Amino acid sequence: MTRVFIDADACPVKAEAERVATRYQVEMLVVSNGGIRPSANPLVQSVFVADGPDEADRWIASHCGAGDVVVTGDIPLAAKCVEAGAAVVKHNGEELTARNIGMALATRDLMQDLRSADPFRQGGGKPFSKADRSRFLDVLDRVVRRLKG
Repeated sequence: MTRVFIDADACPVKAEAERVATRYQVEMLVVSNGGIRPSANPLVQSVFVADGPDEADRWIASHCGAGDVVVTGDIPLAAKCVEAGAAVVKHNGEELTARNIGMALATRDLMQDLRSADPFRQGGGKPFSKADRSRFLDVLDRVVRRLKG
């Protein structure tokens, strides 16, 4: 049975994911440390984990598996979920798979090294756009449809 897991604390596409989950009648688990308003949708379950770094990530990684979809921007979490057999979709619509997760991890590590080498380096990633939101919806829809097959 396909489920959609949301790494919810900094997720800008919860509403879009809920629309896809509702369209395909799949359970959606919104995992956070709290502060996320529960949905009235009966398909959406809020999972509140203990406070602390990476508690939501640990919960998701230990509960997801083959046939599930995980929505996250956290690359180490994505790697664990891919290893568990889950499909992973980033907020911008990029799907992470066994074929590209190694490169995503290497890029993340390189950028982290560059930031730590230059403490005055300003800025972060590009801002989240309408195009990212649209791409996310399209990719999540295709992934859920494929897994429900």
